[in-house]
Amino acid sequence: MRYHVGDFDKDTLLRLYELMLKPRMIEEKMLILLRQGKISKWFSGIGQEAISVGVTAALKSEEYILPMHRNLGVFTTREIPLNRLFSQWQGKASGFTKGRDRSFHFGSQEHKIVGMISHLGPQLGVADGIALADLIKKKKRVTAVFTGEGATSEGDFHEALNVASVWNLPVLFCIENNGYGLSTPTKEQYNCEHLVDRAKGYGMESRIIDGNNILEVYSKVNELCKALRKRPRPVLLEFKTFRMRGHEEASGTKYVPEKLMKQWAKKDPISNYEDFLLDEELLSKKEIEALRSKITDEINTNLEQAFNESPMESSSSKEIEDVYQSFDYKNVKPNKETKNIRFVDAISEGLKQAMSTHDNLVIMGQDVAEYGGVFKITEGFVKEFGKQRVRNTPICESAIVSAGMGLSINGMKAVVEMQFADFVSSGFNPVVNYLAKVHYRWGQNADVVIRMPCGGGVGAGPFHSQTNEAWFTKTPGLKVVYPAFPIDAKGLLTTAINDPNPVLFFEHKGLYRSIYGDVPENYYTLPLGVASLIKEGQALTIVTYGAGVHWALETLTKMPELEADLIDLRTLQPLDWDAIYASVQKTGKLIILQEDSLFGGVASDIAAQVTEHCFEYLDAPIKRVASLETPVPFAKNLENEYLPKQRFEESLKALQAY
Repeated sequence: MRYHVGDFDKDTLLRLYELMLKPRMIEEKMLILLRQGKISKWFSGIGQEAISVGVTAALKSEEYILPMHRNLGVFTTREIPLNRLFSQWQGKASGFTKGRDRSFHFGSQEHKIVGMISHLGPQLGVADGIALADLIKKKKRVTAVFTGEGATSEGDFHEALNVASVWNLPVLFCIENNGYGLSTPTKEQYNCEHLVDRAKGYGMESRIIDGNNILEVYSKVNELCKALRKRPRPVLLEFKTFRMRGHEEASGTKYVPEKLMKQWAKKDPISNYEDFLLDEELLSKKEIEALRSKITDEINTNLEQAFNESPMESSSSKEIEDVYQSFDYKNVKPNKETKNIRFVDAISEGLKQAMSTHDNLVIMGQDVAEYGGVFKITEGFVKEFGKQRVRNTPICESAIVSAGMGLSINGMKAVVEMQFADFVSSGFNPVVNYLAKVHYRWGQNADVVIRMPCGGGVGAGPFHSQTNEAWFTKTPGLKVVYPAFPIDAKGLLTTAINDPNPVLFFEHKGLYRSIYGDVPENYYTLPLGVASLIKEGQALTIVTYGAGVHWALETLTKMPELEADLIDLRTLQPLDWDAIYASVQKTGKLIILQEDSLFGGVASDIAAQVTEHCFEYLDAPIKRVASLETPVPFAKNLENEYLPKQRFEESLKALQAY
């Protein structure tokens, strides 16, 4: 292996050697501990240290780096205390996840490291968001994100590269091409000669780098970082290397031809570099022994500290408390000046006033800029706030949700518009596996609101009519808001944006231009988790939300003799259980109306909870009314049959007569 010293001084050359040697020696110790059952799992980076160390050493300490399983050198180069790493791998309190996640599934704002999730691809979009925040804040920084050659087949990889290229984001996309995705060789994963060839399709620069040559990695990445800080743009890097151990230790390496293993063993990045330093008389064997002894002592001292730490302890209340970042709700009261506006106008007004309140808020979505969105909610926003903060996106929901996560990591807020709530399925993974879990896992909040135009009754068919809130109320870590009136829509939206946690904000399309209301002109907030009692009566309790509120009101006008409590939930997570229980305890009867199909919906959980907590107060079976168990049909007569409006009236009469 050839090493070109170039302008490197002796201190740098020796420092790079030490930076590689430390993670190698830690790994060798971890493999022993794994066999002893003192850690649960290990993903080895032996043979790939030059990449982790070289890339990290080329970055500035304030620049974010997003590593993967086999990038221990990232963590040690950023000088994370070893006792904390060892505690992390044993699930102890001094680690970074309070025992809630293992190995390298964590981040550290102090060290500007953002760890990966097992779904791999979303972290590439997260890097886009981090880099976007730096651009908006005019900080001349680079973000580096790692992936393996296997994960380049994921859609998130292609979406993230496309977004980074279109937006000229200063991201280094680092592919560690180590020959195998678990046991699948590269020839079965892609059909191009080099993975960097894909960069051409995205209008990106690319480089192939010898991933086992520390000086080549460090010098080329350092050169690129300097260039990207001056002229921001993404670059795709392919590091040619090899995985000398199994995907994880239980996998083994029997699927690797012995000849190939021996061939790559000769390219070991540490032994070759060590021989080079000895040949150049920059290092002696005595100095190597002393260095190894120093690292060994450091490892053993920190291991003892981690082993002596007590096992992680917690409680149910503490675990639940940590699902969300604490939110100190500030009640901003509405003024007396109101105007009668549509539901859609209230949302637009709330969003605009939030943009004025938070200068770190970015709106992203398809056609949201000059066009104003398909529902014209952001019309005129570009003129007022500029294209940096009101951003048209390519059609790549997953990467944009992930980018929202990256903005939050780098100190900004994001509102992501799903053109239709149905389309969130294309971005489902980062919503439920990244945004929802990130605070519970390592204390990082996801300051992201996802706007969800939803609902039927407008003849839009199966792909533009779903009301899919139940997908998200099931997922711990998400908040779900679903207003029915303009005044609530505005106040709840501003609160959702203030809230540092991820919020799914559902907006029924059928209400956009059909429902009017008097809405305060000023910026104001409404609390999440507080239902609205719209009508009061003794006969029975109606619980609903969204368009269901208006269906219930219309039905009650046909039945003037029925005096009922009508509860508009307004938010589904958190949900106002106290309001429901108090009403049921008063009336003794409960009917729940939802537009979503019946099975697995919000109504089912409300019915179950009321049965558990208010059974002795019930004078009749709880009724649930919902749409048919079919996709939403297009033809008006079919859609009318699908929706529960008529069935609600029949069920309400039956409950009244029970």
